[in-house]
Amino acid sequence: MNRLAGKIALITGAAQGLGAAMAAKFVAEGARVLLTDINVAGAAEQAAKLGDAAASIGHDVTSEADWQAALAFVEERFGGLHILVNNAGISAGTTIEATSFDDWRRVHAIDLDSVFWGCKLALPLMARTVHATGIRGSIVNISSIAGVIAGHNSAAYNSAKAGVRHLTKSVALHCAKQQYRITCNSIHPVFIDTPILDGITSRLGREEGLAKLGRQIPLGAVGEPDDIAWAAVYLASDEAKMVTGHGLYVDGGISAM
Repeated sequence: MNRLAGKIALITGAAQGLGAAMAAKFVAEGARVLLTDINVAGAAEQAAKLGDAAASIGHDVTSEADWQAALAFVEERFGGLHILVNNAGISAGTTIEATSFDDWRRVHAIDLDSVFWGCKLALPLMARTVHATGIRGSIVNISSIAGVIAGHNSAAYNSAKAGVRHLTKSVALHCAKQQYRITCNSIHPVFIDTPILDGITSRLGREEGLAKLGRQIPLGAVGEPDDIAWAAVYLASDEAKMVTGHGLYVDGGISAM
């Protein structure tokens, strides 16, 4: 308990799935958290479950203006920002020939450009907060094992998530050079039982869909949202103060194959 005591966090895409799980774990570990999502009602519902330590705001992560508004809100509500989790994202499963340029741009806007905006715009506030409080900061970018291992039918998603992986390293080195006392790391999940898998589970049925995906993973099962939430807690805590520019694979061993 209290691994994140005194820290203030902003988590994007927090209305459901990984974002909601991370928000719950962060609050349980002593942080105050702003949950943001384009799904305003969903983010508000999740925040209400977490009590006074949480708040929510509508947020289109592709919009610079929405980022500015969310950062202004977290500073006004909680007094600053120590932890940024760039989690919002969408999945897209098409080959290079089947991917339209509009779909390519949409996937990159939500999965990669949003991480650029988050890191770029949040860092000044984070640096001020770290300096004022003496509490270390951290950026956690949710990439995917698909950013490391490519698939024939995930051209845009592979590209965007690989971009997140390498952008994370650049941001980490920038923060180190500036002596911000802010780390930056990425998490690379394998299939996790969240709404992002609805396509396959609705087509094959929930049990068969999850089993089919699980057979591709050495440990034999898809992951749970808390598997990623605990990884994020670690990277956002002072336990990971010497970990930066790192990609943490939460992948059931698939990258070892």
